[in-house]
Amino acid sequence: MRKAGLFMEVVATYRKHGWELGTALLQPATRAELESEEPSLLNNINVREAEVDALWFSRPSHNKRDAWELRLLAQTPYALFETFEAEETEAERDEVKQEMEARMREYVATK
Repeated sequence: MRKAGLFMEVVATYRKHGWELGTALLQPATRAELESEEPSLLNNINVREAEVDALWFSRPSHNKRDAWELRLLAQTPYALFETFEAEETEAERDEVKQEMEARMREYVATK
């Protein structure tokens, strides 16, 4: 499946379960492919250049927590999940998210 189709499929599946796409981490070649296949696909989406193709999703969780999931943009599903307390600072959340991105890069590198 082409990346644009996979992207739309993953986003649709997550949205069906109440998740919202926050940021797309994309390699330059993947971004170019998505923009050429579906020019409006990345409109209104925060896109960051990255070493791996992955999507950040979030949704409210129980006990006033926020759930975040980093989903690898690949045929084989792989995701990392974390929840954050309401009182955690944005800096604390960013640190955990950076660690999750590093774990995702390590996972892809070993495949």
